[in-house]
Amino acid sequence: MENSLREAAIAHAPFFVTAPGDTDALFVGVVWFVILAVFLIGAFYLNIHALPERLAHHANHTQIQLIGVLTLLALFTHNNVFWVAALVLAVIRFPDFISPIQAIANALMAMAQAKGATISPGGATQKPSPSPSGAPAPNPSPATAHGTTDVKPAGGAGSPDPSSDGARQENPKDV
Repeated sequence: MENSLREAAIAHAPFFVTAPGDTDALFVGVVWFVILAVFLIGAFYLNIHALPERLAHHANHTQIQLIGVLTLLALFTHNNVFWVAALVLAVIRFPDFISPIQAIANALMAMAQAKGATISPGGATQKPSPSPSGAPAPNPSPATAHGTTDVKPAGGAGSPDPSSDGARQENPKDV
C-alpha cells in the first residue's frame, strides 16, 4: 500500500519538483532571473542618477561641474537633497548678468575714446591735454599690455556695433 501511495503522489507532483539527482530547472531559472533583475535595476538606478549631469551636458550648462559634484555626493551619501539640487540646477537656466554689463563697459570705453580720452592698461581714462596749436590731439591706438586693442567707433555717431571689426577683443591667454 505504501508503494502505491508513493507512486500516486509522484504522478500528481507539480512540474517543479524534481527527482533526486536531477537539475532543479525552477531554481536555475529563478537564479538567472534575480541576477538579470539586479543588473537591470542597478543600470536603471545609475541611469536615473546621472540624469541631471546628462541634462546639463546636453544643454552646455555653465554649472556642469557643480552639477556633477552634487550628483556624486548624492550617489555616495544617499542624500536625495543633493540629487534634487543638481536636477534643479540642470533644468533652470540662470540669467546672464555679465554680458550686458560687459557690453555697457565696452560702449562707455568706445564713447570715451571717441571723445579723445586714452585708455590705460588699468582701465583708467585720461583726458588728453590740448595741443598748443588748438587742434584736438590725435587718438593713439597702440595695443595695451593686456593684449587688448582700442575700440574704434563705427560710423562715429552712435555706439559701436559689438560685432564689428573695431570691437575690443581680449586675448584669452592674458585674462
